[in-house]
Amino acid sequence: MLNIGLLGAGRIGQVHGATLAQIVNARTVAVSDFIPAAAEALASKLDAKVMSTEEIIADGSIDAVVIGTPTTTHYDLIHQAAAAGKAIFCEKPVDLSVNRIVECLSAVAIAGVPFMTAFNRRFDPSFSHLKKQIENQVIGSVEIVTILSRDPAPPPLNYIKSSGGIFRDMMIHDFDMSRFLLGEEPVELSAYGSCLVDPEIGKSGDFDTAVVSLRTASGKLCQISNSRRATYGYDQRIEVHGEHGMLRAQNILENSVEIASSSGFSTAAAQPFFLERYAAAYRAEMEHFVDCLTSGKNISPTGEDGLKAQLLADAADASARDGQPRILSS
Repeated sequence: MLNIGLLGAGRIGQVHGATLAQIVNARTVAVSDFIPAAAEALASKLDAKVMSTEEIIADGSIDAVVIGTPTTTHYDLIHQAAAAGKAIFCEKPVDLSVNRIVECLSAVAIAGVPFMTAFNRRFDPSFSHLKKQIENQVIGSVEIVTILSRDPAPPPLNYIKSSGGIFRDMMIHDFDMSRFLLGEEPVELSAYGSCLVDPEIGKSGDFDTAVVSLRTASGKLCQISNSRRATYGYDQRIEVHGEHGMLRAQNILENSVEIASSSGFSTAAAQPFFLERYAAAYRAEMEHFVDCLTSGKNISPTGEDGLKAQLLADAADASARDGQPRILSS
């Protein structure tokens, strides 16, 4: 049985806690949060102890930690957990600074502990099946990947101001997915950003609407479109065009009922947000983490995947601000 300490009892901590409760060979034994009431509420649901973060990291009976705390805390927690010899599951982004991510990965490497960056979308059943179809050469060589991600509404402004911006907070998932599907590293990037949804987002120095184009050394292309607004639900679609055809992963709707009448065909709205849309992905990624720790398999996505996504996010933010493309190291 794998004993896990859950750091953070907020929204994502609750997701991971509920997921771990369904995995037979793992259990959450302790929960910490800077808000004691939040830690107590989640711990009671999981039949776990409330402990301080320091106590969890120092406890030799706890094998791994799941870091679901604010991004600004990740650096210190990763260093502390690595020094204590604990396996680490860390929410994205690892840090908003590339240099600090490199320092985290160095600490993990020196300690020799397993580390997983939580890019849950790789584990979505539809997206992972699409990836397998690519690997099986169902459409031959990939030529163009198109990724669309649109949130139903912008997050609160105080979140926007501390998130690192749309490229580092929101599109970072799509940067990881682009690498996952292309099978090659991008070597060139161009980005554009606008503020079309909420003027206050622009005043805070961020964009709410953004597009990025990527090109690999072999010429494969990827187009990414993000918006903080989608009136029809949580929009998450992927299309991959290849030499022999196309693969497409559509939105998951609230139900599969289609109504046909004289006015045409209609369906339910897309699922409302990421908690519903990616419920299966969250479970699958945690199952992968636990399975790798108990079986000795290699973990993926790695810390290096988190670093490469952050490098793309930084390049996109710079490109969107000065209007110039960026040449990337492969």
